[in-house]
Amino acid sequence: MSPKTAPRLEDFALFAEACAALTLASLAVRFWPFRWIVASTRIGAGRQTALDPAPIALAVRRASRRLPWRIVCFQEGLATHWMLRGRGGAAQLHYGVRSDADRLSAHVWVSLWGQPVIGEEQADPHRCVATFPTPPLDA
Repeated sequence: MSPKTAPRLEDFALFAEACAALTLASLAVRFWPFRWIVASTRIGAGRQTALDPAPIALAVRRASRRLPWRIVCFQEGLATHWMLRGRGGAAQLHYGVRSDADRLSAHVWVSLWGQPVIGEEQADPHRCVATFPTPPLDA
């Protein structure tokens, strides 16, 4: 959206959905057992083939910057994943780790049909240790 273009109702609705998804993701990360979070990644069937993930990722990034608490890649990834899966996209949530000499770091990113959607900027130095939902063995 350019500065001269008025926001569309669809943009606002997507932003509001992203705010709600980020709020739920923040609560989930704080209060749910990890197995519940993993189970939530299986919700929604991956049947949609014509889905543009860019507006969803943009809405999540914008909402993430505007909510009054700290949101990191895990919440952004969950929110994006849930929004894509809710539209039938076969989104996958990737969990990676990186160890430096003195510390260990983790990162979450989302892909759709093998293409990165969100979190890809920092995914490179991390080694993927888990993907949710687990891809089929023949994939």
